[in-house]
Amino acid sequence: MRACRLLLVIVVSLLCAQVLAQPAARRIRGDIASIEGPKLHVVTRTGDKVAIELNDKYSVSAVVPADVATIKPGTYVGTATMPQPDGTQRALEVLIFPEAARGSGEGHYPWDLQPGSMMTNATVAQILSVDQAHRMTLKYKDGEQTVAVPAGAPIVTLEPGDRAMLKPGAHVIVSATPRADGVLTASRVTVGKDGLVPPM
Repeated sequence: MRACRLLLVIVVSLLCAQVLAQPAARRIRGDIASIEGPKLHVVTRTGDKVAIELNDKYSVSAVVPADVATIKPGTYVGTATMPQPDGTQRALEVLIFPEAARGSGEGHYPWDLQPGSMMTNATVAQILSVDQAHRMTLKYKDGEQTVAVPAGAPIVTLEPGDRAMLKPGAHVIVSATPRADGVLTASRVTVGKDGLVPPM
């Protein structure tokens, strides 16, 4: 019995070590250079060329413009922000999630859109219009943030996309995970519709 318990502890420890050793996903923003079968070639914002292997069942989400007027109390949003001296956040963009995606990535954490930027995925508790800007109170499971949305900040949402949208020149964001052999793989591509550059 003791041997079985010891074996179980060893197996669990090895599984935990494997999970901890798995490399984190890499967010790739850029333009499609080419797509050849399951291989997507992207030129990033910094000019690097990256090859991503798409799995057989990969999906495509389209980023489309949205109106700030559609953001109301109860709306679930994600917003990349810059912290302000007064403790509030200034929105760089706002993504209105479809209802089916409510709860995705909930919380407030560092983001890689700009140096020092943050991401808040949360439910709108209150929204006020102040001159040409809007001010949102966002609540998530561990707290809340006050976010000022300046006039001109991109407001977008997601809709189902089509693989035919993946063509040279299309602007994309891909969350890719490196395999043990270093090859980047992905199961979803987010693409700007009609030439839109995903602002996230």
